[in-house]
Amino acid sequence: MALAAADAATAIALFIGLSVLRFGSPGWRQTWAAAGIDPLVAASAYGLLLVVALWLQGLYRMRTRLSMRREIIDVLIAMLFLAVVVFTTLYLVKLPNVSRLFLVLLFSSQAAITLLSRAAIRDLFVRLRARGYNARYILIVGASPAAEAFADDVAGHVELGLRPIGYLSGPNDPALSDGAGLRRPVLGAVEDIQHVLHGTVVDEVAICLTLEDWALVEPITRLCEDEGRVVRIPVTEGAPIIPGGQIEDFHGISILSLVYGPDRIIGIAVKRLLDIVAAVALLLVLSPILLLLAVVLRLRDGGPVLFRQERVGLHGRPFLVTKFRTMVLDAEARLSDLAGSNEIQGHAFKMTDDPRLTRSGQWLRQTSLDELPQLWNVLRGEMSIVGPRPPLPREVDAYDIWHRRRLSMKPGITGLWQVAARRDPDFDRWVRLDLDYIDHWS
Repeated sequence: MALAAADAATAIALFIGLSVLRFGSPGWRQTWAAAGIDPLVAASAYGLLLVVALWLQGLYRMRTRLSMRREIIDVLIAMLFLAVVVFTTLYLVKLPNVSRLFLVLLFSSQAAITLLSRAAIRDLFVRLRARGYNARYILIVGASPAAEAFADDVAGHVELGLRPIGYLSGPNDPALSDGAGLRRPVLGAVEDIQHVLHGTVVDEVAICLTLEDWALVEPITRLCEDEGRVVRIPVTEGAPIIPGGQIEDFHGISILSLVYGPDRIIGIAVKRLLDIVAAVALLLVLSPILLLLAVVLRLRDGGPVLFRQERVGLHGRPFLVTKFRTMVLDAEARLSDLAGSNEIQGHAFKMTDDPRLTRSGQWLRQTSLDELPQLWNVLRGEMSIVGPRPPLPREVDAYDIWHRRRLSMKPGITGLWQVAARRDPDFDRWVRLDLDYIDHWS
């Protein structure tokens, strides 16, 4: 959304700027009016058309592309589409007096600006990834020399930020299933993929199976779709065509990219920036309240004031969530005794009158003040201000497959279900609201 707005604004500014240069500062509006066109309406329509053209080429799904070459081609196709639409419209509404030179300058300048902006964005992410930021972990399905060559190629391009973690051997792979000759570990066989995905941090899956094992590709991609993971498939000669996705050339290899889950890199970057600004501002503004709460809790309930607990974050990344303590110290040990009082239908625990609550715990939870220390988790990059609820590892272990797609986005301090269904006892409805947020956030 941020990149689309920037593209539209740039297009409108370019339209007006070229109009001034082409027709002169005093009379550019009159020139357009003489042609029967309101220049401000035309500039706005042009900006909207540009965004539509780029969107149709998938240019707001930046994670789809591994190479700049594919992006250049898609930008040029989008500009060609834009030119055809504009010239066709001018012909149909019979406006022959519009300067063709102006339009040629407009489209060529727009293509250059759009390509430069994409190149600048890529360069920014290259610099960040070269410093180890925004690393993503990729699992290689296949344990053949071709699979290792692909893993080496990906790892050798630091700007991609992809780190191969190991292989899953296919039924017809050459005799490498024991790991002999491979520089990365064999984590299991293809049939173990669900176990590996659930027990290891995996952001993307590369399918490098032999043609004899190609029947396994479809169920693997379906599993990855259910869990919101990106799939990369090096397409070899004779391999069946898989519908959907984006095919590009990656250093001489045709790669089919299937992107499932949040993939708006610019939007996610802007969201992260907003998280940092909000977390810093709130921690500064609320620091007196946080200090006061800590003192009150210490006097009323004793120590410790803060409670840290392991939670599961983006694609299974574990982290310690920080909250004000609302329960007695042996709360976890007493959980099994209260299992029969769970008010939630599904993989979570909630009890209105939980006997484990401290003297201050009830009002802390009712006011959500116990959540404020999680701003530190937001600042550390483990959480976001808004996102799915951060689950416990034991909850994740019990998830159905479709539940796991909620792990495809960073957990949040608050989220859609906390607002729309906080008292709803149906865990599946919580997850559906989380998935609705993941699919439609802006």
